[in-house]
Amino acid sequence: MKVTEHIINSNNKTLFSFEIIPPVKGRNIQELYDNIDPLMEFKPPFIDVTTSREEYVYIDKDGLLDKRLTRMRPGTVGICASIKHKYNVDTIPHVLCGGFTKEETEYLLVDCHYLGIDNIMALRGDAMKEEKYFTPSEGGHLFASDLVEQIKDLNKGKYLHEVIESDDCADFCIGVAGYPEKHMEAPSLHSDLKWLKHKIDLGADYVVTQMFFDNKKYFEFVEAARNMDIHVPIIPGIKPIAIKKHLHLLPQVFRIDIPQDLIDAVEACKNNKEVRQVGIEWAIEQSKELKAAGVPVLHYYSMGKSTNIKAIAEGVF
Repeated sequence: MKVTEHIINSNNKTLFSFEIIPPVKGRNIQELYDNIDPLMEFKPPFIDVTTSREEYVYIDKDGLLDKRLTRMRPGTVGICASIKHKYNVDTIPHVLCGGFTKEETEYLLVDCHYLGIDNIMALRGDAMKEEKYFTPSEGGHLFASDLVEQIKDLNKGKYLHEVIESDDCADFCIGVAGYPEKHMEAPSLHSDLKWLKHKIDLGADYVVTQMFFDNKKYFEFVEAARNMDIHVPIIPGIKPIAIKKHLHLLPQVFRIDIPQDLIDAVEACKNNKEVRQVGIEWAIEQSKELKAAGVPVLHYYSMGKSTNIKAIAEGVF
């Protein structure tokens, strides 16, 4: 079922969803199940599965370092299929521009269609660690809007090199990212919203926001989006702070602000166990306010761990 259909069928009830990260190569998928199991009592209608960009590794070859590209966390589509089968829940693979050619993207989308996956999260992806700015793969997309267009074309039976008349075309529901505090590369929030509007006009069906710690940022973002005729569901993304390092890491990586009250509370903690509890309590209050405002879904970034997300869900749902 499509995300938009889940939202309609909820009858204005706020839904619970979360995002997981594939395990690194060589790890057992059971570890993933062990983190999903405790969250299934909250009846998520869908689960997102991220995709990681390729990265360089250096291999010792006869005393010389050989630079090779690899993916440390492959298997997004396979994991989606496995979770869908095991838990009877819809899964949403994240599909990136970065690291994929248009042909590779088409093959991935065809596989998703075969597997009965109804939703795709279309993202540009980040620059590689060695890059200052995002550079697409040769033959790949530069913008998430290009990826949205390719998915929408495939829904119509228009493939890269031919048009196929079929009664069994894909019909993917397309999600895209939104940034309440603007994308780090955007010159302004207004400019960023123009790009978001472009993705919606091309066929994106819903938006999931980057994490934020001040609900005012989300409410202002939604209001600004509605004023630009963006009327699709805008799902807030929530991440609880779990370690002191997050105070500096999250603003650096995601270009977001952390409220001073939260900073003070974290800095007063004696250890990361206390930080984790502060993060849970802050996320619960965030979630309660957002739920009271009638958001369609509360979407949690679990980062592969479920204990704090479970504690938040117990306090909200």
